[in-house]
Amino acid sequence: MAPYEALYGRRCKTPLCWDEEGERKLVGPELVQVTVDKVKLVKQRLKAVQDRMKSYTDAHRKEMEFEVGEKVFLRASPWKGVLRKYRSDPSHIVRPSEVQLREDLTYEEQPVEILDSKEKVLRNKIVKLVKVLWRNHSTEEATWEPLEAMREKYPYLFMD
Repeated sequence: MAPYEALYGRRCKTPLCWDEEGERKLVGPELVQVTVDKVKLVKQRLKAVQDRMKSYTDAHRKEMEFEVGEKVFLRASPWKGVLRKYRSDPSHIVRPSEVQLREDLTYEEQPVEILDSKEKVLRNKIVKLVKVLWRNHSTEEATWEPLEAMREKYPYLFMD
């Protein structure tokens, strides 16, 4: 018996070979085969889940075709990470003469008038809001904005 064996009573304990005194058992190939089988099973189940999710998604998709030169509007929803295509509607066109476009094709919204006001009660405070009508928008598109922010940015609206 080697000096190591005399001190510790065993020789080798690795995943490939478990060696006790008088007993030697090879577990590596069996362990590898079990692992390979489990990996195959996981891959099959992932593929099944992916196929099912694809079928759900495909059921809600609409096939859309566009001609060369046709104008479409892509709407980005950054909080969802989704891009949507928009079909042209003549009533949605904003005439360039009505809006001063910048070089990057954006424009600054300008408030026209305050339509209404209200107070929103939160847990610890009350927030004063005003309903703002914006230039180039209808009254249905008016938005509720914080009073103080509007007073600070657009004081001319409060000159009454």
